[in-house]
Amino acid sequence: MSASSAPAPKMTGYRWSICAMLFFATTINYLDRQVLSLTWKDFISPEFHWSDAQYGNIAGYFSIFYAISMLFAGRFIDWMGTKRGFNWAIGIWSVGACLHAFCGIATSGILAGQWMVGFEGAKDAIGHVTDIARVAEVSVGLFIFARFILAVGEAGNFPAAIKTTAEYFPKKDRAFATSIFNAGATVGALSAPLLIPTIAAAWGWEASFLIIGALGFIWIGFWLLIYHRPEDTPRVNPAELAYIRQDRAEEAINSPDNGSEKISFFALLRYRQTWAFAVGKFMTDGVWWFFLFWTPAYLSSVYHIKSSDTVGKLAIFVLYSITLLSIYGGWLPSYFVGKKGMSPYDGRMKAMLIFAFIPLLALFAQPLGHYSYWFPIVIIGIAGAAHQAWSANIFSTVGDMFPRKAIATVTGIGGMAGGVGSFLINKGSGKLFDHAADTQMVFMGFKGKEAGYFIIFSICAVAYLIGWAVMKALVPRYEPIKDL
Repeated sequence: MSASSAPAPKMTGYRWSICAMLFFATTINYLDRQVLSLTWKDFISPEFHWSDAQYGNIAGYFSIFYAISMLFAGRFIDWMGTKRGFNWAIGIWSVGACLHAFCGIATSGILAGQWMVGFEGAKDAIGHVTDIARVAEVSVGLFIFARFILAVGEAGNFPAAIKTTAEYFPKKDRAFATSIFNAGATVGALSAPLLIPTIAAAWGWEASFLIIGALGFIWIGFWLLIYHRPEDTPRVNPAELAYIRQDRAEEAINSPDNGSEKISFFALLRYRQTWAFAVGKFMTDGVWWFFLFWTPAYLSSVYHIKSSDTVGKLAIFVLYSITLLSIYGGWLPSYFVGKKGMSPYDGRMKAMLIFAFIPLLALFAQPLGHYSYWFPIVIIGIAGAAHQAWSANIFSTVGDMFPRKAIATVTGIGGMAGGVGSFLINKGSGKLFDHAADTQMVFMGFKGKEAGYFIIFSICAVAYLIGWAVMKALVPRYEPIKDL
């Protein structure tokens, strides 16, 4: 057989191993984020006497810390590089996750002068403090500090993951790869109600923070062994490397690489594409975080179902099982691009419009909840799946329009905007729920906390359509950045 007729070498698939690592990092990210929401109402609040507003403050401050950190996380990842930057990010957030476990001991030390005690000793000491308002105040402050460390580290996950995806996948595959690793958020949220209340019930709420937090350190060990740039590892053969780099010629024409030139935040804010991404994140990130942080409390407050109850675990498990449907979020734009001949951006925007209509179902969550709590569980699950599908595509629009050297920084800007939106909805929800309960507020036929939840569900329902409309107005057609 002549050399010219020899079959082309088969392409390796190492990029999918990297994608799997991103999936597990995102899973751990969301597990760590979920520990507090699944333990505060039934395990932590009885010990520290928290109100909904105080928990809302903790969740809200986490969101604003995350938002500010996202602004710098992207530049940090661009500066440090993917491998070291990811290690630092997950190392910091794992330390922050573990720190939550020691908030009880610190509260005992501050209020009772008893520092050198174990977890049970701290509970006993706190139980003898008569000023319960002071107990709540001090413990909330300590948890906010732990959430600060967690937020600083967690802010690096998505900029690093998006940058890695741009390194290992051509544009046409990035939404699918993003939808796969972004499904880690769903799997983390899915695993959390099965693992965390069980651990908390068996060994105490402190153990749930320590055990889940330790997973990040295990991930770091595997990342050090597995990750290399595709150009630097023999596990990527020339055929796979050529597939990965198929867009590089176009990128070089659109935005020549100027070596070590730094791109400032203000330079990126000159572009409508940056603002479109930021608005889309601002309008929609808070919806997902509201579902993530408040659904266990919603079941407990409205339906008296605890997260440690079998039915509570099953309900949350079913909810996040439904969100796994989001994997189709990466397939739909590929269909529009491959079968309909659309540009990647136009295909994503059409898919995102479809996903934006689905959360309108949240308008019916509370009305149908009067028949069974399973109706809001299923509806929230479907809305969550739509969010994750939307999220996979909105992240990919950054790679469509910006050169690789700016992707992590733009992702950070959008993440900051999303964090601000999340801060507003979480802090506002806590205050609204306390107000609704205290005044027995009536709204649209609902009373008390049910009225409060109906208001927030309604906001969540329309957020995506508003976000899509603004994005489309800012960037009506595919316009890659060519002058960076």
